[in-house]
Amino acid sequence: MIWDTLANFPMQQLLAFMAGALVLNLAPGQDVFFASACGIQNGPRAGVLAGFGVGLGVVCHVGMAAVGLGALVAAHPGALVAIKYAGAAYLLFLAWKSWTAGQVDPRARSASGPWAIIRRGALSNLLNPKPVLFLLAFLPQFTRADYGPVWQQILALGLMFALSGMLVTMGYGLAGGLARQAIGPRLGILNRIAAVMFAGLALRLVWK
Repeated sequence: MIWDTLANFPMQQLLAFMAGALVLNLAPGQDVFFASACGIQNGPRAGVLAGFGVGLGVVCHVGMAAVGLGALVAAHPGALVAIKYAGAAYLLFLAWKSWTAGQVDPRARSASGPWAIIRRGALSNLLNPKPVLFLLAFLPQFTRADYGPVWQQILALGLMFALSGMLVTMGYGLAGGLARQAIGPRLGILNRIAAVMFAGLALRLVWK
């Protein structure tokens, strides 16, 4: 069982892993900016739901890494390029929708349903090839053959990393939503601020 494999890890090593995962997740990146932009656009609830969706995307990447699909994708540069450009196109689509949405009422709820926001966050993460490469480079550093099946170790550590990242990203999304409420009706360009953030993420995904 996966929990038996996890129990074989020395506590010191698990704590070191979680500390490293927390530091990495706290560093602003695409997921953080995406959830923050959703919060700025539609309020705290949307920001938190977007962060939750992003976390689900990471869980999918972890599952792919555990069964070897991540390595298969990483071994084919064409697949990575296709995913990257699909992700950039999706972010540009969100930027266009935000730019043309007009002014917002900071007291109003998001027009999108919760599942739509969660799906948007998951797609944003899944259409970014960088998590595939990162997980393949980061997780194996903490595995050892005598701890149990390597795929179980990667799955256990990956789920811990995903949970940490989900909570952090939800926090950033909440902060973006609270900032939206604090700004109030004095600024009617919040949707365009979110649009610029989405477009910036698309450019960063393509060129970095």
